[in-house]
Amino acid sequence: MLGPVREFARTLLSFALTRTRLAATELEEQALRLIEILIWLTTALFFLGVAIVFLAVLVVLVFWDSNRLLAAGLLAGLFVAVGTGAALMARMRLRERPKLLAATLAELERDRETLGQP
Repeated sequence: MLGPVREFARTLLSFALTRTRLAATELEEQALRLIEILIWLTTALFFLGVAIVFLAVLVVLVFWDSNRLLAAGLLAGLFVAVGTGAALMARMRLRERPKLLAATLAELERDRETLGQP
């Protein structure tokens, strides 16, 4: 009589262990995704800050001779483009992130359905 109960307990423990490992893996993936988003956001803020500095220099250069204005304007435009691209990349990565523990919840739902059927 104790054999089937012991086997059922082992199976139940095996399910729990597998699902816990899956949850841990998903949490690690979410942490890495958050770090990536923070890196892109930092990059965006840095380049947009540099763009503001160059725009300020551009305003000063407006009152100077001809070609300095073009060079400063192109550099400011480059930094604005890089900063905007990084911000858009961070937004895209933030929107496409999967739901937290989605795979673990799906597996638990399948387990429940399997155990619920006679």
